[in-house]
Amino acid sequence: MSQPVRLHILITTQPGRGQDQIDAYERLAPLVRAEQGCLQYDLHRVAGDPDRFVLVEQWTSQEALAAHDATPHMLAADAAGPAFRAGPAQVLELSAEPVA
Repeated sequence: MSQPVRLHILITTQPGRGQDQIDAYERLAPLVRAEQGCLQYDLHRVAGDPDRFVLVEQWTSQEALAAHDATPHMLAADAAGPAFRAGPAQVLELSAEPVA
C-alpha cells in the first residue's frame, strides 16, 4: 500500500506581489482539491512577511502527485508563476513518520 506524500512548498514573491500569489491560489485551489488523491491543499502566509508563503499539500500516493503535476491547470500555473515570484519554489517532501 502506498504511503501518503506530504509536501511543504516555500514560496517567495517579488516585493509587493504577495496578493498575486493569493489570487493564483484562490483560482487553483478548487481545481486541485477536486483531483483524485488530493488530501490537503492549503496556502499559509508567513507571519510578518506579506511576500512569503508555505503551501501545504498531502496526496494519497506518488502516483496521485505525479498526475496532479501533469494537469493542464498546474502546467499553466507553473508557467505563470515567474511573473510574480522571486524565484523557484522550494519543495520539501516530508518523511512519512515524525521523528519523535
